[in-house]
Amino acid sequence: MIEYHVPVLLNECIKGLNINPEGIIVDVTYGGGGHSKEILKQLTSGKLIAFDQDSDAHKNAINDNHFTLVESNFEHLKNQLRFAGAIPVDGILADLGVSSHQFDEASRGFSFRFDEAELDMRMDQQQSLSAKQIINTYTEAQLADLFFFYGELKNARKIAKAIIVKRAVKPIDTVGELKSCLLPFAPKFKDYKFFAQVFQALRIEVNNEMGALKALLEQSADVIKKGGRLVVISYHSLEDKLVKNYMNKGKFEGDTEKDFYGNEIKPFHPLNRKAIVPDAEEMTKNPRSRSAKLRIAEKI
Repeated sequence: MIEYHVPVLLNECIKGLNINPEGIIVDVTYGGGGHSKEILKQLTSGKLIAFDQDSDAHKNAINDNHFTLVESNFEHLKNQLRFAGAIPVDGILADLGVSSHQFDEASRGFSFRFDEAELDMRMDQQQSLSAKQIINTYTEAQLADLFFFYGELKNARKIAKAIIVKRAVKPIDTVGELKSCLLPFAPKFKDYKFFAQVFQALRIEVNNEMGALKALLEQSADVIKKGGRLVVISYHSLEDKLVKNYMNKGKFEGDTEKDFYGNEIKPFHPLNRKAIVPDAEEMTKNPRSRSAKLRIAEKI
């Protein structure tokens, strides 16, 4: 059994799912099973299907006849559910971001706390693309773009240039080597935030997080039954913007499309105008929850 994080906004998620005890619920980010265990308590003859592409998470699989754990990225949601004969479903839960286990396991390379760790950041440990490959093979323009768009770093071009110069002398393989290269760009007393943004950008690129999230949201509209719920927790503005726009408008950019009569064409109706955030007590007990934003929508 691997120790994962405490489930974030647990009660709010369960309430938001409005669980049908005889229905089918999908947890697309299983992790340590915190949310899934609570969902199972609400089911009688229903089913819970969980997804996780990280093989470590499968060491925490729940032994329950109502439970199935699929080793897959949630971007393959529709195909996997079709294969399981489980469409339509009553609700989908997604707790986005990186688990505490992944951050705390030095060998995974997700955290900038472990200087000796290799730059990895793969959630699916079977895939070939790693952070080390990105740092050592991407062009200067590619690096600048990913740090600007995914890390929201204004000095992205200078950061990219420094990496190109450093790797020309010796490959940048470890967390410590990357930090040493970029230390001159870290603002005084704000170096933690700076490196968090750098590592976020790399992690998003390695795992195609934005593409996978878009695929999940679009496919959720195809697999959730009318009146079913989509419940999503995001941890940074890039994710939250996609979730908010899709729930509100049925698309990621631009205005909601309308039919000939002026009726909005969108698959979901958002149930909370503002994102639900943890209260002070939860943030104190579980610091990981501090940046969490929960949005809930109902299938129209």
